[in-house]
Amino acid sequence: MIDTVSLSRRHLLQVGGLGLTGITLARLLEAEAASAPTAGIQPRADACILIFLDGGPSHLDMWDMKPKQSAGIRGEFNPIATTLPGYQMCEHLPRLTRQIHHATVIRSMHHSVNNSHAAAVYASLTGHDRGEFGGGARPSDYPSPCCVLAMRRPPKKQVVPNVHLPYISKEGAGGPPQPGFFGGFLGRSRDPFFVLRDPNAPAFSVPELSLTPDVSARRLAHRRQLFHTLDARLARGPSRAAIDAMSGFQQRALDLLSSQETQQAFQLSREPESVRQSYGRNRYGQSVLLARRLIEAGTRAVTVSWAPHANATWDTHGGNFSKLKKTLLPQFDAACASLIEDLAQRKMLDRTLVAVLGDFGRSPKVNKSAGRDHWNYCYSVMLAGGGMKPGLIYGSSDKTGAFPGGNPLLPGDVIATLYHALGIRHDGYIYNSLNRPHRLVPNGDVVRDLLV
Repeated sequence: MIDTVSLSRRHLLQVGGLGLTGITLARLLEAEAASAPTAGIQPRADACILIFLDGGPSHLDMWDMKPKQSAGIRGEFNPIATTLPGYQMCEHLPRLTRQIHHATVIRSMHHSVNNSHAAAVYASLTGHDRGEFGGGARPSDYPSPCCVLAMRRPPKKQVVPNVHLPYISKEGAGGPPQPGFFGGFLGRSRDPFFVLRDPNAPAFSVPELSLTPDVSARRLAHRRQLFHTLDARLARGPSRAAIDAMSGFQQRALDLLSSQETQQAFQLSREPESVRQSYGRNRYGQSVLLARRLIEAGTRAVTVSWAPHANATWDTHGGNFSKLKKTLLPQFDAACASLIEDLAQRKMLDRTLVAVLGDFGRSPKVNKSAGRDHWNYCYSVMLAGGGMKPGLIYGSSDKTGAFPGGNPLLPGDVIATLYHALGIRHDGYIYNSLNRPHRLVPNGDVVRDLLV
């Protein structure tokens, strides 16, 4: 017999709606037990930097080259040796080849999602398939891993928990925001803090972090106390969902204004110019450097979305080799290699999970425009630090890089493994605004071979 006295108000609301939703009480209690922040998992990582190469980076011209194939498949680039014996990468990633012993490269990714960017981005970030061609972010979407991490394991310091920069990537120029980067059904208050200014600009600043002249630090502390007092009283009222959402926004605003660590992290001028040059004096390089500074300050998660819209950067239907050689690969090489080297030197890599993901790869056959087209049947991703096995090349593709040749993985497998490394159960439950439980990653399992 269930002791109803011990049930929380949320339990009672949920139980009252069981008949309407089809959820059994047993499932409800199972979901509640599985929704503990770490649920018995020992976290291998305390923070996550997610670099999303939006548009579909070419696995054949970066991680998984095929030099023995015809020119129409192998392309224009040559492979070079890395710090891992027997493994080669693109000649235009020279610095990353010297850091790859810290990382895991998975060459057998694939998904059955259609080749539209939005659907593939959503699957890659959440492990879920919305089953559609195109479409923007929706309030009913599953949340991004960074939003879940910030919610389940809030920072120990008074800092911004989750930051997204430097773009809210859109589904094509002028299109809607892509799904998978937001709080989704957790509510808008769980969205990241978006920094949409160019960190490489001389006058870069984040005005949201500045107190107005008429508000002192002491006055802000008084407002924080007043806010908590009012929130505690309102919690007994009827509109809990709306109050929770507003409270989330207010709390984030107060955290921003009162967190010296966060404010200082955004002051890139504190970095030596040699370090800034190392990451690359461009919008993306400085965004990755800013990500490291934020994690060092105590932020749990940072997402770097590498494109203003899906067709702007890595979507190389035309001029693939020119774009990669002149801009994309040099910028990525500098930023990613510097980040891994920097984290390792600062003894932060073991507890910081770096994930370099994309929506899909590019077609094995070079098209008439010297480009490669969307290819979801096989692609590569890179993971480093945070409990991932260093120096591991996992899986393989077939002779042309068209399909997985061994140990094929789905996006849900990678996301489940990331959650596990971060101390979150992928088979646990999270609740939407109506207090309905949703399994975090229904299609995917932890890949133990990827973990230390």
